[in-house]
Amino acid sequence: MRRVIGGRQFDFARRVAVMAIVNRTPDSFHDRGRTFALEHALTAVRAAAEQGADWIDIGGVPFAPGPEVTPAEELDRVLPVVEAARELAVVSVDTYRPEVARAVIAAGAGVINDTSGLRDPAMADAVAGTDATLVITHSLAAPRTLHPSPHYDDVTKEVCAFLEQRLRVALDRGVRPEQIVLDPGHDLNKNTLHSLELTRRLDEVCALGYPTLAAISNKDFIGETLDRPQSERLAGTLAATVFCVLRGARVVRVHDVRAAVDAVRMTEAMLGWREPAYTRHNL
Repeated sequence: MRRVIGGRQFDFARRVAVMAIVNRTPDSFHDRGRTFALEHALTAVRAAAEQGADWIDIGGVPFAPGPEVTPAEELDRVLPVVEAARELAVVSVDTYRPEVARAVIAAGAGVINDTSGLRDPAMADAVAGTDATLVITHSLAAPRTLHPSPHYDDVTKEVCAFLEQRLRVALDRGVRPEQIVLDPGHDLNKNTLHSLELTRRLDEVCALGYPTLAAISNKDFIGETLDRPQSERLAGTLAATVFCVLRGARVVRVHDVRAAVDAVRMTEAMLGWREPAYTRHNL
């Protein structure tokens, strides 16, 4: 569980990486274009690093359906942010396009976050032979594609089977085991009951033997469970984040960086993995 990612060391046996989200998209799931303008994206990158983010995940195309974004447009959106962020934290790029992956790795990205789950196996080719980490995510449909009313007989078993199959694709194409992180894909082609079940049994995903990423921040399964709109899901997100860490997640993808960092670091301390910043009370 010891990894070097983006030139930084991580011991996932005793630490959890907090991944901040910076989207250069006008139609992003949560921030609705707040960081679409380059200057706003760069400000968000600096703020995330100052607030303790270990990784910064940069997206140029949302997973959900929307207007066409060409590979050239995607690169125009993400490359300047990659170049600005690479000295501040591990840079991740959320993309399903191999040509984009190659370009951002060359620019200094340490992680490719493929929410398509290697739907294009050439993504594995783009990562193989580099030092980049590949996040393999479960989803039933391709990005930008509707998939209403998804059905599973056993969502956790089916997600694990999918991830194992895509793992074999990556390894067969030369991606090293130490380059791989798995993401069960909360809410991606899943309803709220599916995501809750997957969270409850996240340890089964972690048992596949690779660091597991939980991308649960402000998602609809939290909103529907608590009857909260997008702007009021922080408490639910923090509860889900801590629960996922206790179930084995070692990377958490979040919008509200400072609050998530505090929740994760406090969890690490209670597990005996981290010393307090200082001790003065009753001494």
